[in-house]
Amino acid sequence: MTDAGFDFNAFQRHVIEEFRANEGRVGGPFSGADLVLLTTIGARTGKERTSPLGVLVIDGTPVVVASAMGADKHPDWFHNIRRNPVVTVETGTETYQAVAAAPDGADRDALFARVVALEPGFGDYQDKTTRRIPVVTLTRIDDGRAAWARGLGDFLVEAHDWLRAELAGLRRQVDDLIAGGDEPLHAGRPGLGHEMRTHCLEFCAALKLHHTGEDRGGFPMLAHRFPGLAPVLERLAEEHVVVARLQERLRALVDSYEPGRTDLARLRSDLEDLATRLEEHFQYEERTVVSALNTLGPAPDFS
Repeated sequence: MTDAGFDFNAFQRHVIEEFRANEGRVGGPFSGADLVLLTTIGARTGKERTSPLGVLVIDGTPVVVASAMGADKHPDWFHNIRRNPVVTVETGTETYQAVAAAPDGADRDALFARVVALEPGFGDYQDKTTRRIPVVTLTRIDDGRAAWARGLGDFLVEAHDWLRAELAGLRRQVDDLIAGGDEPLHAGRPGLGHEMRTHCLEFCAALKLHHTGEDRGGFPMLAHRFPGLAPVLERLAEEHVVVARLQERLRALVDSYEPGRTDLARLRSDLEDLATRLEEHFQYEERTVVSALNTLGPAPDFS
């Protein structure tokens, strides 16, 4: 509540309710205005946040402006898209996902000039602040399932699920070693430790291949099609480097495995660390790029 007794959050909730109840039409100060509801993921909270915003369509692309009515700070929703650029857009008659991008430099200036030509009030807002008001484009993500049953994003999730299952199996093998100890070779049959080592090396090779494919194939294609995903792709690439270090530490420990000598508690701890990091990585990747990947092509068919 402000000093003047105006509850901005309550006002926004009322606008959102009216928007959804009347197919995007809102009265009062927004009567006749073209609005969208933009749902972002909170940069700090990870929770969904919905904001009603004026929208312009320039060269067929919806554009919103982080004006905050000329305030000296960027609105919260803009901070959110810088961390999580995949957003949900409601027009009143349809809802779709989009990638939000804020061009810099001359590109921003040219786009802002076109915005002001259509809506001079945004120029007045810029005159009120030294803050360079961002302009945000919303590139629609079309699912792709109309063209193919399984897309590249679905294939990504399937690969993650396979890696999750393999890692869970590897952790069970180490638990068995801790519980019962390793057995020596019996008539040429490898002991549990040997099976664990083989399984671990195969898993690490598969994970490395998966991440190499993303870095050299999937991520460049996404960056070309959806430039607004750049911060997401940079974060994912950095996480690949961290995971690779964890893999090397794990491989070194497994390669030197000796029954009765290797510190199995440390091995289990390293596995748990890798599993935790990977799950966080997989979940973030699935939340941010799966829908976009599904637009790029069908999943490969290995049948």
